[in-house]
Amino acid sequence: MQHSIRSDNPDDRRGPKRLPRAVREAVGDRERPERAVVVSVLVPDTKADLRDPLAELTALAESAGVEVVDQMVQKRTHLSPSTALGKGKLADLVERAEANEADVIIFDNDLTPRQIRSIERETSLKIIDRSELILDIFASRAKTREAQLEVELAQLQYTAPRLRGMWTHLERIAGSSGGGVGTRGPGERQIEVDRRIVNDRVAYLKRQIAEIVKRKEREVEARKDQFTVSLVGYTNSGKTTLMNKLTGAGQYAADQLFATLDTKTVRWDLGDGRVALLSDTVGFVRDIPHHLVASFTATLEETIHADLLLHVVDVSSSTAWQQMEAVETVLEELGCKDVPRITLLNKIDSSDIEDSDVELMELKLEASARISALTGDGLDKLTEEVVGRQRGVVAEVTVQLPHAAGKALSEIDRIADVRDRRYLDDCVELDLRVDRSSLAKLAGRHPELTITSGASELEDAPTDD
Repeated sequence: MQHSIRSDNPDDRRGPKRLPRAVREAVGDRERPERAVVVSVLVPDTKADLRDPLAELTALAESAGVEVVDQMVQKRTHLSPSTALGKGKLADLVERAEANEADVIIFDNDLTPRQIRSIERETSLKIIDRSELILDIFASRAKTREAQLEVELAQLQYTAPRLRGMWTHLERIAGSSGGGVGTRGPGERQIEVDRRIVNDRVAYLKRQIAEIVKRKEREVEARKDQFTVSLVGYTNSGKTTLMNKLTGAGQYAADQLFATLDTKTVRWDLGDGRVALLSDTVGFVRDIPHHLVASFTATLEETIHADLLLHVVDVSSSTAWQQMEAVETVLEELGCKDVPRITLLNKIDSSDIEDSDVELMELKLEASARISALTGDGLDKLTEEVVGRQRGVVAEVTVQLPHAAGKALSEIDRIADVRDRRYLDDCVELDLRVDRSSLAKLAGRHPELTITSGASELEDAPTDD
């Protein structure tokens, strides 16, 4: 598994010096596929699919290039504070790991540093929890500088509380001197030095990401007069396949978790001269690390400020409802709870779905549409629905301005889609497609502007200057 804590981008190397060797070695780097035993401790409030609790973790591990050689599940009222598993189950895990020549044990739970160290001592193997596995996959998928910075920040924020366990060999050196003033030894000093380096690196990454967020906000602001749509959904729900079908974008799509990480925005021709900007974003999973969501503010900027969200759901999945809930949880965390959305019930062409299940979903959802991103079924109706949503945001008007109103004409060219321009004897007449709030502001700034048709579009239009 690849555990890249720092970005390989050369532009990023001007920041604080690279992380200590102890940290780099602690997360390792191997070329051959690792053999893993995957483990889940099922507690009462688990969000895992009880019918196949390790299906998603196995898929995640395989996405990270790991060969899963065995699986283990234990039901408990709570995780053991020291080893997560019970003593008997832990002994069984040791035997099964040895029998399968495993290199790593991956838990579907988030583990504490104490639990990780205890299980490592018992098994003599590397222990990875769910959050670290997800971070590893994100690190291997990050291609743009912003994604690489965001992943590195999330990795460091995950690693920082666990640093002490990485220097246990140095702490033994410190303890061997017998204690007392002046005898703290190199171990304690090295821990403090390396913590300081990590903290400096985190601060640097946050500054870099803040600059990227500002740039992204300017880009989003520049597109405020265009109708923006963002695809969201559980990973591997078919978002990228849908974008390719709607726009011909030719984005990489695969039956793989987190096949898409970096946001892609393309023009979507809605017909009759109408255009929207469609963004495809990273897919979500249940129990996604909070610090990962917080770090990805730049990548998810298009989602946060979209006019409309298309929530893609794989209705062929036995955990479709849980997946929808996981996505909604992340959207709420991002502040997108009130953004208008349409839930797309995707993969209706699959033989694994029951029509009654889909009907039940439709009854419980405010706005939904049946589609198949693979075959194109339902996409014409989806486009019609999106056009209807766009009409609620975008106004189609005809305006007149004096020939001398150069400033107003220049502003119109910048903020509106000019469909036609006619030079009359006493004025310039323009057919526009423009954001309703921008039209209201334009009319307020330029009293010489006259709306000759579509004046009702100004009614109830927000004018939040």
